[in-house]
Amino acid sequence: MNTRVDSSRLKVLYNDKAFANIQKELSLKNPMEVPRLSKIVVNVGAGAADSRALQNIFDVIEKITGQKPVKTTAKKSIAGFKLREGMPIGVRVTLRKRAMWEFLDRLINLALPQVRDFQGIPTKFDGQGNYNLGIKEWIIFPEVDYDSYDRAAGMNITFHTTAKNDEQGFVLLKELGMPFKRKQ
Repeated sequence: MNTRVDSSRLKVLYNDKAFANIQKELSLKNPMEVPRLSKIVVNVGAGAADSRALQNIFDVIEKITGQKPVKTTAKKSIAGFKLREGMPIGVRVTLRKRAMWEFLDRLINLALPQVRDFQGIPTKFDGQGNYNLGIKEWIIFPEVDYDSYDRAAGMNITFHTTAKNDEQGFVLLKELGMPFKRKQ
């Protein structure tokens, strides 16, 4: 397949090797049926944090993803959490195309190996071929300076695919190098 010069390393791997391997492993005759990664969504909830803490989270997520996130707001008022409708409660960024491939490459090859006692990530999908990954602390990313932030937050990373079921999603992410736990 022809790849552009400005393609990321993981995108080239997908086009040159993984695409054919996925098609063969899933026994798909039509190349349009081969599952693809469509987008990655990174979400960090800050709760009812002050504006300075939310700005820190905003800055960190911008460094990690290389793209400016958007602030998410509360949809309902909840008195028990001292939350009012419209209050900012977190940040979210949607990555597509080049930014998506570069983020995934850094996540697989740089960030996940930094997790202490890393045994792999769980293989639980959502039933439609999409995958959610929870990360407890963002300090595993090399872009984050550990000393400059007062508290480390966790994040949720959602991988949206064109897979029709969990098996296809698993094969796609496994071929891209996602370090899943070994089944015992």
